[in-house]
Amino acid sequence: MSIRNKAYIAGAYEHPTRHAIDKSTAQLHAEVAKGALEDAGLTKDDVDAYYCAGDAPGLGGLSMVEYMGLQVQHIDTTETGGSSYVAHIGHAAAAIAAGKCNVALITLAGRPKAEGMATGTKPRNWGGDAPDNSFEFPYGSTVTNNYAMAAMRHMHEFGTTSEQLAWIKVAASHHAQHNERAAIRKVLTVEDVVNSPMIADPLHRMDCCVITDGGGALVIVSPEIAKKLERKCVRILGHGEAPKTRIGGQIDLTYTGAKWSGPKAFEEAKVTPADIDYASIYDSFTITVLETLEDLGFCEKGQGGKFVADGNLISGVGKLPFNTDGGGLCNNHPANRGGMTKVLEAVRQLRGEAHPMVQVPNCKLAVAHGTGGSLGTRMGSATVILERDDA
Repeated sequence: MSIRNKAYIAGAYEHPTRHAIDKSTAQLHAEVAKGALEDAGLTKDDVDAYYCAGDAPGLGGLSMVEYMGLQVQHIDTTETGGSSYVAHIGHAAAAIAAGKCNVALITLAGRPKAEGMATGTKPRNWGGDAPDNSFEFPYGSTVTNNYAMAAMRHMHEFGTTSEQLAWIKVAASHHAQHNERAAIRKVLTVEDVVNSPMIADPLHRMDCCVITDGGGALVIVSPEIAKKLERKCVRILGHGEAPKTRIGGQIDLTYTGAKWSGPKAFEEAKVTPADIDYASIYDSFTITVLETLEDLGFCEKGQGGKFVADGNLISGVGKLPFNTDGGGLCNNHPANRGGMTKVLEAVRQLRGEAHPMVQVPNCKLAVAHGTGGSLGTRMGSATVILERDDA
């Protein structure tokens, strides 16, 4: 079943905090929910479906609908890491198209900074009896190590350089300087990035995302509801998602799950990468962006380094402005599930509500992409194509 034109994003809200020492995770979820519903011109009583991922406390969706006082008939707690909240858009749109609900609320929240999380730099135990734990955790594998393996392999295969990767952080910093809430607002140079401390060869500190608290929320509605709202909505055109695993160790580290999720989304939307005005790309690390751009079809495989080094990602300069809020590399990366923030900025661009210095003129089509897990092991990818509603 196609979801093309079957659902709209009516509300979007990003929490202003980047360090929530005085709030609980549940409170952050509730605050972003309130913000997104107010943005849409709706109330909690209008919500009949709720979506969240592993960042939600307690029993996830069940705990949160009780905490927020929601009366819903549909709950989805799909967990695919950083791609979860892009996947949820497709799931919500499909549920609306199937008549399961009319107003879906999606919330993300987390406190990794307040909790002192060393994101990416210590061995990660996925919890319980996860089948990968016994094979990986004893050897001290970290998230940054796994992404560094992908970066090193891409360099080996295609001649990609640290300086080329640095251009991705540079582009993000050019945008973040205009975002008063961004964790890093200094405009960086290639030299700043490659001269920052090495974390896992070849990734430097500045190749890594920031660690922040906060959250965000979206409200997805049926076409009938959208028509009744005063708020300008954003049309959901296409969606795709796909896992990528190690396949028993036979893995090519130079590509991501976007190789499959991207074409699905573009096909359903009936557009091509050349039609896209703005791109929100998950940016846990610079290599994440580079490989995703290639896999989504914005340049040939192996040509990502040249593409980004030509300044193509900088708004007002390049042909594919990306992450104009500063992205996870400079602005906000709460709860290790930054796919939500990618959609939020895409919505702002399509509504013409991005900062004037980075707003893409006549922005009509945008892509938002989420990456979960690790490029070096197992990962989830989700892609959504969004369109400005001129009706």
